Amino acid sequence: MLKIYFGDMKEEAVYNTEVYFKNVFEDHWLEDDFAREIIKGVDKSEVIDTHLIKSPVLGMIPPTMLSGGVKTLLLIKNCPNMVFNASTCGDNCAKYILKLAREQDVTINLHHIMRFNTRFEALILNDNTTVSNMEQLIIASARYV
Repeated sequence: MLKIYFGDMKEEAVYNTEVYFKNVFEDHWLEDDFAREIIKGVDKSEVIDTHLIKSPVLGMIPPTMLSGGVKTLLLIKNCPNMVFNASTCGDNCAKYILKLAREQDVTINLHHIMRFNTRFEALILNDNTTVSNMEQLIIASARYV
């Protein structure tokens, strides 16, 4: 299930996903089909091996040069007991967050209203309300964003 907390989570959330990723990334994360899917879908890039990504814009890059959205998605997948600032993700990451939430419990922190382009179910942790579409999400988040 997807759980969202809007606004500051002083101690619970990792806000600087860039630095956190750099310090905890493990090579085997890129061997996963989900990793290859999000790198292709979000960054339009291809995993060559666990140390090398082929980017159409940047050429051959290490995993530390992936976009902030891909890094955050990889953190959410591989560190499931942690909460990450998903405002580092663009709306193009929303479908992958939902995909992860169908497979495991996912708690994210948002400072904006992420656009989910499909029906979904999410628990808003600020007030324990459940939403299932964008209209309900906008209404529920208006007090916090």
